[in-house]
Amino acid sequence: MLRLFKFQFLGPLILFVATVSAEIAARALEYFPSSAALWYLNLEVFALFQRSHVGLSNYIDIGGFQLFGVALPIFLLACIGLVVRSRLPLALSTQFAAGYAAFLLLSWQPPGSSITQASLQSIAVPPGEGVYLLAAVLAASFLSCVLTHLLYLFADNSRKHTSAV
Repeated sequence: MLRLFKFQFLGPLILFVATVSAEIAARALEYFPSSAALWYLNLEVFALFQRSHVGLSNYIDIGGFQLFGVALPIFLLACIGLVVRSRLPLALSTQFAAGYAAFLLLSWQPPGSSITQASLQSIAVPPGEGVYLLAAVLAASFLSCVLTHLLYLFADNSRKHTSAV
């Protein structure tokens, strides 16, 4: 069970590393604007974070907010849960990481019509290298989220069996 407890940390960790990498690439482009490799990273690989920044800047327009306001607090909460060996902070961080990963996925959607309707539509994700980053973040975040739920169910189930004895 301890291995699964530590495995929950994977989702917030990958989300944090991806966000830090995107922020570093964006900052490096400011200092080296003629670098073709940095342009490629920003436009192809980390386009996911550029699109989500555009969606987020409608509400909060602070430079680096995705890193310092979202990814870093989620990662620190996961670190606290891992160091203290408390399930609650780690569980909360996995839930927040899954929520932010879902926001990243939804930010890929092109602006549509303003008509609100209930429907089941597919989410259009443009092809390219950014899809692999998105897939890694989504897979790790949702796997951590599922593990958190399973560990809580197993812990609750074991408490029921020990109280019945």
